[in-house]
Parts: sequence; structure tokens; C-alpha cells
Amino acid sequence: MSAASPFVSDVPVAQAHEAWRAARVAAGCPAAVDAVVVPVAEAVGRVTAEPVWALRSSPAFDASAMDGIAVRAERTVGATETRPVLLAPDEFEVVDTGDPLPVGFDAVVMREHVHRTADGGAELRAAVPPYQHVRSIGEDISATELLLPEGHRLRPVDVAACAAAGALELVVRRAPVVVVVPTGDEIRPLGVEPRPGEIPDTNSLMLAAQAREAGCSARVAEIVPDDPERITEALVAAAAAADLVLLIAGSSAGRDDYTARVVAGAGTLAVHGVAVRPGHPVVLGAVAGTPVVGVPGYPVSAALTFDIFAAPLLAELEGAAPRERPSTTAWLARKLPSAIGTDDWVRVRLGRVRDRVVATPLPRGAGVLTSLVRADGLLVVPSGVEGHHAGERVPVELLRGLGEIERTIVATGSHDLVLDLAASALRATDPLTTLVSSNVGSLGGLAALRDGLCHVAGSHLLDPATGAYTLPYVDRLFGPDGTVAVIRLVHRDQGLIVAKGNPLGLTGITDLVGSEVRYVNRQRGAGTRVLLDHELSRRGIDPARLTGYTREEHTHLAVAAAVAAGRADAGLGIQAAATAFGLDFVPVAQEPYDLVLRAEDVDSPQLHPLWTLLDRAEFRERVEELGGYSCAETGKRLR
Repeated sequence: MSAASPFVSDVPVAQAHEAWRAARVAAGCPAAVDAVVVPVAEAVGRVTAEPVWALRSSPAFDASAMDGIAVRAERTVGATETRPVLLAPDEFEVVDTGDPLPVGFDAVVMREHVHRTADGGAELRAAVPPYQHVRSIGEDISATELLLPEGHRLRPVDVAACAAAGALELVVRRAPVVVVVPTGDEIRPLGVEPRPGEIPDTNSLMLAAQAREAGCSARVAEIVPDDPERITEALVAAAAAADLVLLIAGSSAGRDDYTARVVAGAGTLAVHGVAVRPGHPVVLGAVAGTPVVGVPGYPVSAALTFDIFAAPLLAELEGAAPRERPSTTAWLARKLPSAIGTDDWVRVRLGRVRDRVVATPLPRGAGVLTSLVRADGLLVVPSGVEGHHAGERVPVELLRGLGEIERTIVATGSHDLVLDLAASALRATDPLTTLVSSNVGSLGGLAALRDGLCHVAGSHLLDPATGAYTLPYVDRLFGPDGTVAVIRLVHRDQGLIVAKGNPLGLTGITDLVGSEVRYVNRQRGAGTRVLLDHELSRRGIDPARLTGYTREEHTHLAVAAAVAAGRADAGLGIQAAATAFGLDFVPVAQEPYDLVLRAEDVDSPQLHPLWTLLDRAEFRERVEELGGYSCAETGKRLR
């Protein structure tokens, strides 16, 4: 491709891999890193560059496998607890585990079955066949046998076996060298306080750590400004010192996105734009005989780009198979739409609800790094699929062990900061106990509980007809037959979240009417949205008169963030969210927030840690310190 190559979109992943491979071959990139000789003690994690043959047998002699006495097996025939066999002092020899078997003896009687007599003899209370409790020569390893093949990544047990077989040095592939080159006028080194518009260089930290985790040596170059000539100089210098260069940012199609042109100008550009989300604007090429990946600047895109392209190449350079994560089948907790034409990598939380592993999708933005931090698995929606429905079975690549997932409490429904606080407190008490929550609104949570896709549903739904919360909706969805329990979590203050100082002087719901107030709403089905609609209805206000009524956010914190950023003037939410962003709060109502669950699950071991936590006075104190909460009825069972 030429240096002026346009942005190329939607190259399928498999096709991108093949195009990059062909470009690497044409550019003379080495197929593998060099082989080196290392002491066996330093070989863990490396990959064998040639077969490992046993130089000696292990054990190298017939050895006792037990503490006891060496005997001739024929002399033990008939020995039992009630009819012991007596041996003279010259008919046995005391041995410990690992001792060579003395000449003339062919079995070992365990010490527990031997009673020494006063004259130095032995009374046997068990018979043994020939070579009982004896490790024969070469039982573990026989000299000259193949111990490990070429291309094997060495584990601690492998190096121990090599040493036992007499191999004190091993021929392995050296660690591939990865050089990370961050670019961008807005990027600042870690430790330097970024000003507005500047970004700390966390991507370099992450990518270098990913490379080291893959068994590589990694180095981060100095940050390069958005200058094509300086980026080219840095890229060429990195290529001369590396087996793989990761060039961060500048891979899209903006005015300062120079990566594709720089790679094409300095070497070979194979691919610009891959049909994968997040991570679409990937650049793949080679410079000076070294593979280059142009990594997108968004952190989730960067992390997944490493997994999809860099990790397989690094394994190939070592002559090893790519490392594969285990996988499982899960049921989706909620609907998951996806765009046709790209492989959609979705981060999910996992938990077992009865006999099914349930997957709850996390926020999908390419810049939401915490979605990877919190992810238990990765779900790939193929390019030809428009998504999945709630309750549909899907394959999930595991980022966390199934054992940990077994003890995860799955909460779905309305967002509340108390659930986040509870998740932290539960993990601090027991690292194996996890609470994950998905913010789909109160109605969405009750529907998920009905469909068996969560343990508890968070709800604060107001029934305008009765003025009651949650219970009328539970009766409609489940029937008033006692199969569902309702437990009070908190009472909380709902009100208008406004800028510090309340510059528009808002005093209540009626002040939201008019084009001068920009409102930000919660999504349909959210209890906060139902509360707003009720307050508007009883005042006779048409929702269409609120500027921004159709603009939706899925959490109280997102509403507060919109106000803090100046994108909105007000939004209905909880006081704790306003406090978190340093905003002001105009009270509107106090409401109960409840946890709804199957009655049969109230006493389940899986939920026991949650009830124990709610009973703790120190936890309740921490909740009320958030502001706008009352724990007077926390833990009370309403049904």
C-alpha cells in the first residue's frame, strides 16, 4: 500500500491475520526468535527449541518407596495380624524412602506392619509380593527416552523432570522483545498531573504488562508527539531493537492519525482497519524486518488488539501454540444487540444461578477500561449475527475460574451505589465472594428474576395507582402466592441533581419545564423514570415540555456525570450520586429500594454472606455516610 492509502474498514480478522503474515514474509521478518542455552533453573516459561532427551534414568536404581524393611518376598508369605511371620536379623535390612534396595532383597514391608523383637529380629504382620513398595530403575524416566518435544512451554514440573533426567541446561527460544511506542500530543507520562485535554500514558503500562505476562521482555519508549517525521524515527529505532513494535494511537482516520502512513512510508502496510469491535482501526505491517501493530488509543481496543494480534504472533515467534483460555456456555441476562459486519467482543460478568451460568454484559465502550477490570469472560458476537436475546445460550471465554464464578451473587435491576459498596465489602471479607450488578432498570430486573437470570433484583418501582413501591409489580409478574421474597435494602432520597450552587435556582419538578433547562433522563423501565413520570402526571405536565426528556442514561452516576460535564442542567437521581461529583441536590421524594428474590433462595448459602453484611452496624454506617440514605429498615423482610 502507498503512504497515502485511505482508511480501509471491515477486513475480517482471519483475512487480516493472513495478510499480515504474507507481509511479514515478504519483509523478511524472522519466523522465530533465536535459540539460546539456559540453566534449567532459569527455563520456566521459555519454549524448548529442540527436543529434550533423558540423559539418565530416574530413579537410577531400584529404590525403596516406603520407610520399612527390605525383605525377600517369599519369606513373607502367609503373614497376617493374627499369624505374623518371624524374620531373623540377617533376613531383612532397615530402609527409608528413597534408599537403594539392598542386594538380595526384592520387596519392602511398611514400617507400620513390622514389630521389632527383643533379639533384633522382625515380626511381619503383612505379606508382600515381589517388588511391593519398590520404585524400579527407570520407573519415572528411562535413559534415552524423549522427555519433552520441541515447542513445549516449560512449567515448574517440566524443569524438575529435566533435572531428574540429568539435563542441567536446556536449549530454548529467548524471550521475544516488545517495544511499546506511545504517540500523541495529549499523552503525558505517568506521575505527571494531566491538565484538561491531556491523558496519562496508561496504555503503555498495560501493553507492556501484557507482553511480560505472555513471557516477553518489554520496554516502553518515550512519548512521541503527533509529528510524522518524529514518529517515523521512533518507529525505525524501535524496529531495530525489537521482535515486535506496538505503536499506540494515531491508527484511526483523524487529522493527527499518522500511523498507517508512517508504517507504509517506512516499510509495508498490510492492513488498516479490521472488522472487530472494539479495536476497529488496527494497523498491521512490518518495518525493517520487524512486525508492527498500530494499536488503537482507546484502552479496551488496545487490550483486545494485543490479545487478537500480538499474542498469537509472539507465541509463533517462540514456536509454541497460542495460549488458550478455557470456555463455558452461559445464558445471557439481558438482550445484547450487535451490528452486522464486525466481530463484537463483549465483556461479561458471570455467576451461577441454580443450574446455569448467567452472563451479564458490561458497558461496551472502547474507552471503558473498567469493563475489562470487572470482566469474568469475553463473549464474541460473530460479524454475521445481529446480537442475542435475553436467555439465549452463548459461548464465553473465561477470564476467571469457574470455581470463583460459583460463589458470585448476580444482582440485576435498578442501579444503586449501595450495591457497589456491598460488592467491595463482600470481597474484602471473603476474596471468593463476589457481587455483580447489571443496571437494566427495576422492571428489567424483575423480568430477569422471573426468567431465572439473576439471584436478586433491585427495585424501587412506584405504583401510581396505589402509591406503593415494588409489591404491586411483584404481584403482577409473579402472583401473590409467596414464591417471591422482598427484602428492604435502604430508603434513599431522590431529587434533582444540579450544578454546584444551583445556578438556575431550581426548586422542584415544575421548574424543569421550558427550553432553558436541559434535562437528562433515566432509561425506560427505571424506577427513577417512573417516579419522574408520576410527578409530572400529578402536576399535569406533558413530558414533551421537558427539553432532553428523551435523552437517557442507565445509572445515577451517569446522570450526575452529564450534569458535572455541563452537558445537562438537571437530572433526577439519588443524593449520593450528586455528592460523588460535588454537585448540589434538590430533594423531591424519599423512596424505598428493595431486593426481590425467589423465596426458596433466602436461606441459600450463596446469599448468606449478603444478609450477614446487611446486619453489620459498620456497613450501615458506611451506607449512610454516602449521603441521602437511611438504613432504619435495612434487612427487613417485607414478604
